[in-house]
Amino acid sequence: MTTLLSLFSRNFLRVSRVPVLNSWCAMSSDSEVILEKVGNKGIITLNRPKALNSLNLSMIRKIYPQLQAWQSDPDMKMVIVKGSGEKAFCAGGDVRALVDAHKAGNPKMAEEFFQEEYLLNNLIGTLQIPYVALIDGITMGGGIGISVHGAYRVCTERTVCAMPEAAIGFFPDVGGSYFLPRLPGKIGLYLALTGYRLQGKDVFKAGIATHFVDTKTLKHLEGDLLRLENPSLADIDRILQKCQEQCEMDYKKEFALKPVMGKMNTVFEADSVEKIMEALIKEGSEWSRKQHDIMKKLSPLSLKVSFQQLKRGADMTLQEVLKMEYRLCQRFMADSDFHDGVRAVLIDKDNKPNWKPATLEEVTEEKVNSYFSPLPSDKELKL
Repeated sequence: MTTLLSLFSRNFLRVSRVPVLNSWCAMSSDSEVILEKVGNKGIITLNRPKALNSLNLSMIRKIYPQLQAWQSDPDMKMVIVKGSGEKAFCAGGDVRALVDAHKAGNPKMAEEFFQEEYLLNNLIGTLQIPYVALIDGITMGGGIGISVHGAYRVCTERTVCAMPEAAIGFFPDVGGSYFLPRLPGKIGLYLALTGYRLQGKDVFKAGIATHFVDTKTLKHLEGDLLRLENPSLADIDRILQKCQEQCEMDYKKEFALKPVMGKMNTVFEADSVEKIMEALIKEGSEWSRKQHDIMKKLSPLSLKVSFQQLKRGADMTLQEVLKMEYRLCQRFMADSDFHDGVRAVLIDKDNKPNWKPATLEEVTEEKVNSYFSPLPSDKELKL
């Protein structure tokens, strides 16, 4: 987990606003994000391969206005989003930069980043033209946020998906409150509270991806999509389904979580994080002991807030969820766990965070509820 989280760069602090882009724009190959219009289709390429295509504010400020422009263009019929390089689609958002900005006395950075990231998540979730995310490689946190809310998510044998935020004293945001509770059984809560990594076809079987294909066929798949003259959802689905049916990789491989689904659904059905921990001990298997040990190392505050956010998010719209998550992220930015979690994992790398409170029992219901309370009216997220 340390390796995957350590990708976030400092470039986040040196960005500026960009004007709304025209409906066609092709950036140079050294741009952080490449935006192209090919006929009546748009292509977004996240282009920071050395940083595993991690998402910063500069990239968001290029993607968002371009998607808006494509949305309003009646000739546009489809958008494809992908990552450059062979390692990642997008390994998350630039969290280290938020801590650096906080230390430098610039709390506005956290407001702007999350406001604009969540606006982008909402735009993707409400886009009127088909949105196809090719999530080949590492796809975590913010990378899931710019893919999972679209119509199609195509994973490969190289895909690794996780929401590991509790390890840095944060919570599964970017709409995690919306999509995680809607996964089968208790998979979503399990992912949120343990940071478990889904790999390859398991990303499809868990319900995060809509299709699974071999990495070697991605170029062919993209070409078939771009050759569609007037693509409808049915046309796109037909091509994705055909490519999936031709895929031989992991065809007969069992879902990695299948052997423990019964235990997982029973244990994570408990009505509090404390009771989940008790149930893991009582269950007594090697799997349950491992999950207990993992959760013991995570931020108690993050675990309790995450539990509550998924419980609430199960009955919310995406827009309601994003507004709720914006309140949560601003509370985490103002508290200590996030900053010390990032220090321990990304800066000092001692992996010894000083969680406050230090135990689940010390995280009061009042403390958790305070994170969900409204912000001042001028500080709330407006979608």
